[in-house]
Amino acid sequence: MAQENTRHRIGILGAGNIFGRYVEGLRKFPELEVVRVADIDPARAKQAAAEFGIPEWGDDTALLADDSVEIIINITPPQFHAKTTIAALEAGKHVYAEKPLAVTVEEGRSILEAAARTDRLLGSAPDTFLGSAVQTARHAIDAGLIGEVVGTTAFVRSSRAETWHPDPRSFFQPGAGPVFDMGPYYLAALINCLGPVSSLSAATRIGAKTRKVTSPDRVVDEITVEVPTHASAVLTFTSGAIGTVLMSFDVWDTELPRIEIYGTEGTLALPNPNFFDGDVRIKRHQDTDWEVLTPVTELFGAVGTPEQHRRGLGVQDLAGALTGEPHRANAQFAFHTLEVLASFEISQQESRVVALESSCERPAPRYAH
Repeated sequence: MAQENTRHRIGILGAGNIFGRYVEGLRKFPELEVVRVADIDPARAKQAAAEFGIPEWGDDTALLADDSVEIIINITPPQFHAKTTIAALEAGKHVYAEKPLAVTVEEGRSILEAAARTDRLLGSAPDTFLGSAVQTARHAIDAGLIGEVVGTTAFVRSSRAETWHPDPRSFFQPGAGPVFDMGPYYLAALINCLGPVSSLSAATRIGAKTRKVTSPDRVVDEITVEVPTHASAVLTFTSGAIGTVLMSFDVWDTELPRIEIYGTEGTLALPNPNFFDGDVRIKRHQDTDWEVLTPVTELFGAVGTPEQHRRGLGVQDLAGALTGEPHRANAQFAFHTLEVLASFEISQQESRVVALESSCERPAPRYAH
């Protein structure tokens, strides 16, 4: 499957809200060249191509038929991920899909089967765990700086999408909610640091059943909530670590940390896993104050700058795997993350602890040993 040519031609399927974030992020990597954009609305694809200087545009059929495109980035809405990703794999393309991989475990499994059947590489967002923050935390754990990991906490709070997004309906529909929208960032960070999850028990509910939209450029004034907006879970990792996770669009104000990891000899505090970089702090039992750890990898960009909202490391990760490098944001990792997230609602509906059927390898670190 290795490629002799180190330059990879990329097509992007979907010209929506995050299209520009991918194009700008991919420009950091000279070996990755975006050559085509496709959308169900060809006029939107044409506009996106003109705005970002992409030579070819059209619908999904034209993209799949373009033999010069090696990798497709699928940023269609989550409910279309299974159909479009399978079509791209069957067209002979390697695929990097936005998160979540699919909206159900059954769909996710069908995607993995298609990747195996076509012998194509499949990668999936989120890729922020490849950034300096989570890699630095991973290094600290691997180096034994906090001893044996006993437990972790993770807290997803509302992004207040109603106040800034012109049409936030998708945040409150199947395939989203706090568990599927923000949960992948937190789970990817935890699985990278601690390894796969073996079981979980969760409770979920809807907070407010309707939401008022107050963004200045809104296209709707009110939305109906279709998915749980508040979820709590206890996760047991295969390593023996126990995680307490809260994911909520109903928590607007809090003093809780994003992620903390507790060891027998100290604690790690991680920044927002939606970003690539940020301070990772450590406090060992004998320490008086918290210490900021030196990043173990290069920064994707300064926190607070547009670079932190851009994407691309995961696509570079997939492209590297084509030439024999480790594939970290791989299909098994993405599917395991999906099954963990989907199990929240199963646990709630069936009032039981859910044993995970899938697992994955802890991704190879990006830092130098």
